[in-house]
Amino acid sequence: MTALNDLVRPDRYPRSSRYDPAWLVGLDIGPNPLWLLEDLVRDLDLRPGMRVLDLGSGKGATSVFLAREFGVDVVAADWWIPAEDAAAVFAEAGVGDRVAAVRAEAHALPFEAESFDAIVSIDAFEYFGTADGRKILARTAHTESNRSVRVTPWFDLAAVDHSAVDHNVFPSHTSQNLLRRAWTSYVETHGGSDTARSERAVMLQQYLRNIAADRVATHSDGGTFDFIQLRVVTLPVAAPGAAGNRPPAPTEDRLLPWWKVTPHGK
Repeated sequence: MTALNDLVRPDRYPRSSRYDPAWLVGLDIGPNPLWLLEDLVRDLDLRPGMRVLDLGSGKGATSVFLAREFGVDVVAADWWIPAEDAAAVFAEAGVGDRVAAVRAEAHALPFEAESFDAIVSIDAFEYFGTADGRKILARTAHTESNRSVRVTPWFDLAAVDHSAVDHNVFPSHTSQNLLRRAWTSYVETHGGSDTARSERAVMLQQYLRNIAADRVATHSDGGTFDFIQLRVVTLPVAAPGAAGNRPPAPTEDRLLPWWKVTPHGK
């Protein structure tokens, strides 16, 4: 565990170092958010009176920092931290008049367009900026002793990841991001083709295959399988209040080849 005095770095983070490390640890649910924010604001022209959205504000340390250090009016929006809990932090820190706590989901924010002069998001984007409309589906196949092939229905791997972090005050970066990052890396090395043309591409194909196989084996009924196939379907995220009940057309529907795996299951 990081020692409290390690959080005081006046040489590199002079603003952050003025904050009580124990206070910060009590509010922190990830990497030091004030260090991340102090690095970011060097590239921002924040001035007193500006209205800033702190998106994914967590327990409120970054919102307190923005209000105190720059005199801006902050809207602290978070989905997992109750607004009343965050408001208590702001009141205790003496910025309750400049920071408003709002419970809001990032894809359905209750704000008008151009409501803010700046939007910041510290160590939070990976939780809501990951194409919630993307489904990574998997199905498996096994050749029976009579040579017939048993193919399972499609299983939504992305839904398993989302369910692991929904309403979780301390969501796991691994649970949320492992599959998504494996897919992103696969696309980066393969493009629109599923043929691996480099050692790195082969490695990332195997990585994606193994993650998918392990996830299916963990949540399956115990049936053995020897092959796995992935299908990636991406739907656009509808704008808040979008009219109509017709489901949006997929922007991507990609079927990957069958991959041989080490036999899984019982």
